[in-house]
Amino acid sequence: MALGLTFIYVPLLLVLINSFNGDRTFAWPPHDLTTRWWSAAWANEGAREALLTSIRAGLGATAIALVLGTMIAFAVQRFAFFGRDTISLLVLLPIALPGIVTGIALDSAWRSVMGDLGIGKGMFSIIVGHATFCVVTVYNNVLARLRRTGTNLEEASADLGASGFQTFRYVTFPLIRSALLAGGLLAFALSFDEIIVTTFTAGPGVTTLPIWIFNNLFRPNQAPVVNVVAAVLIVLSVIPVWLAQRIAGPQAGAGRT
Repeated sequence: MALGLTFIYVPLLLVLINSFNGDRTFAWPPHDLTTRWWSAAWANEGAREALLTSIRAGLGATAIALVLGTMIAFAVQRFAFFGRDTISLLVLLPIALPGIVTGIALDSAWRSVMGDLGIGKGMFSIIVGHATFCVVTVYNNVLARLRRTGTNLEEASADLGASGFQTFRYVTFPLIRSALLAGGLLAFALSFDEIIVTTFTAGPGVTTLPIWIFNNLFRPNQAPVVNVVAAVLIVLSVIPVWLAQRIAGPQAGAGRT
């Protein structure tokens, strides 16, 4: 386990250190540390625009995932109907499929269906593509919370004369609020660093931060800026995951399926 974690996290640490390396060729160990590459990265208009695009796509995909994931979780947990297990499988399937398969499927759908409707590729197609797998994180978190809490408190609220809306507002929503927040943070993190599905769904001129990194990775004059942008991507991907773990609590992992 130690070797596996070392293999995963040491390269990430090297990226963070190299973002402060004063040598353009990234000589190791660094002879001096500097923040000029961070200034250069912030001054790079392409990098700034790609960052904003990734944030907008992440927020859009997270919003869709919160709505759909919560509704499906309530339907699967609170109601018995034909095909319930199949729906649960279909919701979980996109995150299990290879990203390139999902990307090709979305690209084919956009060419054969959405294109005929006059809806071209762009920010909307990226958000829809990301939402297909972001729904899973919200669904899993909310479903696990609903299974643990049960319906006793909601039934007690109804017995005391509360309406359906009042029960949801004062009982149900407070119970699932942290699960929604944790699922939303994980969904945003998944969307923010996604590159495979984005490659197939992004339209001309739409570049997210991971795609910008990939496009500039082999340009020697952009190498220092790429390291800084990669360091930012690492930090912005780790923080939501850490917050989601803190919010969900120590028992969150045991309840997920």
